[in-house]
Amino acid sequence: QVQLVESGGGLVQAGGSLRLSCAASVRTFNIYTMAWFRQTPGKEREFVAAISATFISRDYADSVKGRFTVFADYGQNTMYLQMDSLKTEDTAVYYCAAGKTETISRGRDWYDYWGQGTQVTVSS
Repeated sequence: QVQLVESGGGLVQAGGSLRLSCAASVRTFNIYTMAWFRQTPGKEREFVAAISATFISRDYADSVKGRFTVFADYGQNTMYLQMDSLKTEDTAVYYCAAGKTETISRGRDWYDYWGQGTQVTVSS
């Protein structure tokens, strides 16, 4: 069983930055592809970014490309999402996810484990 715990959410003004963390309770971190999704009330959970199990491949939603960066730390079993130039439309609950696979997917069903979510609010 994999447990994922997100942290780092909060309130920030538009144009500001936040860094989210996702700590994974696994023995071997680099066999899991990791991803970030986000959700706002009344909408489906949408893909934000992902990093492959080998940390070689990354993928980003068009809406965050060039502003967000996903990376991971082997030693800390932690994935991060650096969010810069934040916009009000980035306001959402952000979830991290893990799948025991080497390839990246934007689909929610690809991932087996989910964190509890962390709220990000961007004010104008």
